Amino acid sequence: MSAWPRDEKQSPGSCPTDLLSLLGRAERPPAAEVTQEGAAWLASATPSPYSALAAWQARPEAPGVLPCGAVFDVVNLPTVFARRVLDRLWSEGPGTGPVATHRGRVLLFAAPGTAQRLPALIGWEEWGGTDRTGGVPPLLCHGAGDAVTVPPLAPGPPSGPRWVVAPDTRGPWLPGPEVLLWACVGAARAGARPGEDRAVPAARRRPASSSALIDFSSRGSGC
Repeated sequence: MSAWPRDEKQSPGSCPTDLLSLLGRAERPPAAEVTQEGAAWLASATPSPYSALAAWQARPEAPGVLPCGAVFDVVNLPTVFARRVLDRLWSEGPGTGPVATHRGRVLLFAAPGTAQRLPALIGWEEWGGTDRTGGVPPLLCHGAGDAVTVPPLAPGPPSGPRWVVAPDTRGPWLPGPEVLLWACVGAARAGARPGEDRAVPAARRRPASSSALIDFSSRGSGC
């Protein structure tokens, strides 16, 4: 795949010019904030959008737990690899939709259905002969039946989840499985940059019942 798929029906996204440095900075950067339209889009993923939005607006500093599969899927990547994927998407591809960080991982919001198709596509690339991907690390794909922790509407604690690219419209463009396959395979083939830390933290899960979260979903846990 020498070029990103251009047959997507949605309009391309864009990225802040300082995004890569923002991901790599040790100190907490100024948090991107969700707009009213972006909050409405997030709430639309729940069975009761108006109730979810009211609860979130009452506690704008609290993270939420939202169900995947209907409005969006989420691809959960190790930070080091995610930086290469995002670099490829923004420098050579169509950009991204919303992007967040949580517990040392990068959450890339994707089109519904991506969680089901992307692992199979990556597996086919790996099956097709002598590790053509160059080593795509295991990705956590959250789709129907899953729920994820999303950052608060307003900036929260430095140790909590935060938006890198916050939703700002009721219909954000979301990359699909083909676009993400292209970005992941290209990032894996390119390899780590000189001096880049290859160590990545392991994924962990946080109970949605935690008092620090607003659980908008009927699922039992958020990543």
